[in-house]
Amino acid sequence: MTDSLLEISGLKVAYGGIHAIKGIDLHVASGELVALIGSNGAGKTTTLKTLAGLLHPAGGQIRYDGKSLDSVAAHRRAAMGIALVPEGRGVFARMTIEENLLMGAYSRSNNSEIATDLERMYGLFPRLGERKDQLAGTLSGGEQQMVAMARALMSRPRLLMLDEPSMGLAPLMVQKIFDTIRDIAALGMSILLVEQNARLALEVAQRGYVMESGAIMLSGAAGELLGSDAVQRAYLGG
Repeated sequence: MTDSLLEISGLKVAYGGIHAIKGIDLHVASGELVALIGSNGAGKTTTLKTLAGLLHPAGGQIRYDGKSLDSVAAHRRAAMGIALVPEGRGVFARMTIEENLLMGAYSRSNNSEIATDLERMYGLFPRLGERKDQLAGTLSGGEQQMVAMARALMSRPRLLMLDEPSMGLAPLMVQKIFDTIRDIAALGMSILLVEQNARLALEVAQRGYVMESGAIMLSGAAGELLGSDAVQRAYLGG
């Protein structure tokens, strides 16, 4: 697809003799929110880590903005506009909220623009603005998720990858996080969302992929997947 920001073709990832990803194809168009759903151990997190450059593929090709990422290191991918919000948040516990957010802008040099983006993050996540001098390690799980998302956004990404943003959160906080994901998507950012809560993921996405045992089993418009008997039985309790 000519409008694809991210294109994955035949991607394979192996751990020793275990084939974790078995030749998947996937794409994310500019300004599109795509969900990648599946059960534990399906290979979703491995896929995101490989896209971020934290794992090396055993085969296939990853193209971002028309360019191959084969020899591009993780820190260079971040500078190119690929941001990962990892499973488990990964905040810097002994740093303040604001210090965490500034870490997201480490590759940027325009202090005026960084300050503007900080205020923008505090507008998007008002709770963080109220507590910007608080140590991140003292925050609730939901607040830490906000920090992790805001930190990623401080890099001004073109592609935001979210790994299980609802994990371990109370229902009210899950709703807040997903409301924010909708807001970010409405700004035109490309998002690849990995999420075990299939219903939530497909309700915010335009398209989706269903992953099982390292392979893509189904793909299509999010509404079609929500209505699929197979998806209903496996992931939606139907």
